[in-house]
Amino acid sequence: MKITLIYGQNHKGSTYHVARRLAEKLGGERKEFFLPRDFGEFCLGCTGCFMKGEENCPHYKKLLPITRAMDEADVIILASPVYVYHATGQMKAFLDHYGYRWMVHRPEEKMFTKQAVCISTAAGAGMKSTNKDMADSLFFWGVPKIYQYGVAVQATEWKGVKKGIRARIERDTDGLAEKIRSGDGKVQPGFKTKAFFFALHIFQKKGFNELDCSYWKKKGWTGRKRPWK
Repeated sequence: MKITLIYGQNHKGSTYHVARRLAEKLGGERKEFFLPRDFGEFCLGCTGCFMKGEENCPHYKKLLPITRAMDEADVIILASPVYVYHATGQMKAFLDHYGYRWMVHRPEEKMFTKQAVCISTAAGAGMKSTNKDMADSLFFWGVPKIYQYGVAVQATEWKGVKKGIRARIERDTDGLAEKIRSGDGKVQPGFKTKAFFFALHIFQKKGFNELDCSYWKKKGWTGRKRPWK
């Protein structure tokens, strides 16, 4: 099993420790990226990726190692601490660069067979909205199985997390790791993804973006072929 972890911060705090612990329980090969250390650019809104192709993004080459790691992974883990009830700015800036990969444009077919996990921690609250920030992109990329795990650690540093909370995190990540292992190589898109894709396959027969339409037709998706078959 190949796992790619992307952390929405440079420091190794509670979110890092929870995500890393889950990855260790899954085993296999791991690749880790820290934002903004490994990628910290903001989307410029130039629309180059949409209208001309992703290679025209001014940050394309810098982002390429993470893109390749995600494409090669069986499991993608996006981890962000809660910043004012949402994901970090670094994580948002990173995800902004993949708008062209949303199903309405040019989704990568490898995404339709993967599993993903969104992990967030906070001293108090905000995990649900933070995980949603990340899960939204994963869904629209086509990832069929997305787990969300948020935990209030009641501390600002990992060393300050109480033993009882750590024990609960251990139990929760044990259960999550088991679910992911049991689904490895078996996941299929659910009704929502299939319905959305079906609507888009009709739209892309004409569409409004020549590059997107050409991409869908080349893949055979405007006909009967689907990326999960």
